[in-house]
Amino acid sequence: MAADGTAGEPSANAAPSLARRLRALWRVARACLHLLYGLLLVALRIGRDTPALHRLQARRWSAGLLRAMGVRLVVHGLPRPGAKLVVANHVSWLDIPAISAVEAGRFVSKVEVKRWPVFGKLSDASDTLYLTRERPRDALRVVHQMAEALQAGDTVAVFPEGTTADGIELLPFHANLLQAAIATETPVQPVALRYFDADHVSSPAVRFVGETTLAQSVWRIACARHLGVQVIFLPARSVRKADRRRLAQTLQGDISAALAAHRDGGGRRA
Repeated sequence: MAADGTAGEPSANAAPSLARRLRALWRVARACLHLLYGLLLVALRIGRDTPALHRLQARRWSAGLLRAMGVRLVVHGLPRPGAKLVVANHVSWLDIPAISAVEAGRFVSKVEVKRWPVFGKLSDASDTLYLTRERPRDALRVVHQMAEALQAGDTVAVFPEGTTADGIELLPFHANLLQAAIATETPVQPVALRYFDADHVSSPAVRFVGETTLAQSVWRIACARHLGVQVIFLPARSVRKADRRRLAQTLQGDISAALAAHRDGGGRRA
C-alpha cells in the first residue's frame, strides 16, 4: 500500500509516454500564452477596473490557467460573502489559482514569489502581501497589513503551514497571522485543497516539496493524467475572543477531517 492510499499504481517518477509528453508540451505552451495574456491585462486595465470587476477578472484568469494546464476544478461549499480570512492547506503554487478561480482575494506569500518570472508581476498586480520568513518579526508587519485589508472588506488568504506539504498529512499550523482576524473580529473560513489524478487519490504530480523547482513542478503537472483539484469551502468560524493557538488547532482539524472524508469517499475521479 502506497503512502497516498493507492496500491499497484504507476510510479510518479516513471517516464511519461511520448503522447503524454506531447500533450504536456501543448499544455505548457497554452499556459505560457495565458500568462502573457495576464500580463497584458495588467498593463491595460490596472487602476482602471472597479474592485468588483478586478475580482471577476482574477477569477476568470485563474480558471483559465487551470484549464490551460489540464486541471479540472471541483468546488464544494461556498465562500462566505464579505470580508474573511481564508485559511487553507498548502500543496503547490497551483493552490493560489485554484482558490482564486472561486474567490479572488489578497494572498499572503513568501517574498521569493516576487522574484519568480512572470508570476511575480502577476502577484504584485493582485496586491499580494509578502512575508520574509527569515525575519521572525516581519510577521507583525504583515499582520497589520492583513488587518487593514480585512477592515476594508477584503478577502485575505493565508497558508498557515508556512510551506508546502505532501497533500496527505498536514504540517502544524502557525498561529501568528490569525491574529489579524482576531483583532478585527473577522470570520475565518477554512478551505481544504485536494489534488487527484487518474491513478492517485492524492496526486504526487502537484507536490512542490524539497528541491523541486518551479519548472519541474510545471512539467509534472502538465504530464499528469486527468488531474483535478477539489476546493472545499468549510463553514466559517467566529473568532470573537478566540485564542489564536487554539484557533489554529481547530482550523487544522477542520481541514484535516475534510481531506480525509473526501479521500475516503471521493475516489480518484471526484
